[in-house]
Amino acid sequence: MTCRWRALLAFVLLWLLYQGAEGVGARWLHSFPVQAGLMLASVVVAWPLSRWLGYRGYAAYALTGGNGLRWWLPGGLLLAVLAKFGAAWLGLHMGVYTADAPLSASVFAVLLAALPLLLLSTFVASLAEDILTRGFWYRATGLRWRSGVVFVLVSSAIYVLNHIYRLGNGPLEWLLLFCFGLTYAAALWRSGSLWGAVGLHWGWNLGNGVLGAVMPVSVTNAHAAAGLSIGAHLLMLLLVLALPKSCTKSSVIDERQ
Repeated sequence: MTCRWRALLAFVLLWLLYQGAEGVGARWLHSFPVQAGLMLASVVVAWPLSRWLGYRGYAAYALTGGNGLRWWLPGGLLLAVLAKFGAAWLGLHMGVYTADAPLSASVFAVLLAALPLLLLSTFVASLAEDILTRGFWYRATGLRWRSGVVFVLVSSAIYVLNHIYRLGNGPLEWLLLFCFGLTYAAALWRSGSLWGAVGLHWGWNLGNGVLGAVMPVSVTNAHAAAGLSIGAHLLMLLLVLALPKSCTKSSVIDERQ
């Protein structure tokens, strides 16, 4: 019972920090430094909370080394960036998006200037949310997920509900987020490491940021735009499911302090 109470308190603290980044930093104070600081704090605080829950390092969220860090993180990053670029290219040719301005000769200079901050900000935001909506439920709760389907569905529902400021956008937004959640949670389940989810999540967010910096677009058909994003994630989901399920060498007991 004590372990369950610790897990509940840890989740509440992580959730407050994560939601505070947008609620307090962005919406109330309109301050990017405050927003970024709270988001970073949710990742930093996750470490002592993991130790408090009885795990080594970030192991409470299935964030360990091995193949997850070596292969799933970079592989997922590359795949998701390409998927985002592909969806954007297709959307431009279908008239779903219109370019606000043509590409200029200075596009590479703009990208080089923006890339360091984009890499850091999208990584921290993706990692923070993956810890909260996937890694925590996969490992820190102590739940024994006998079925990958159950875990993926539950985690995806939690991911939708975590977007409290977007729930008012309606069912299409919920479906969009749920499909995102399916792909990222499946990567965690197949790899046994949260790095699998982080790679895909980070890559998609990074692709968004890069495109926004070098080629801003306007959406002319919101439903079709959502459909392209959903389709891209479902294709990534199929690729993830086609990969063999990793057998992690370290057990949960090994990751305990």
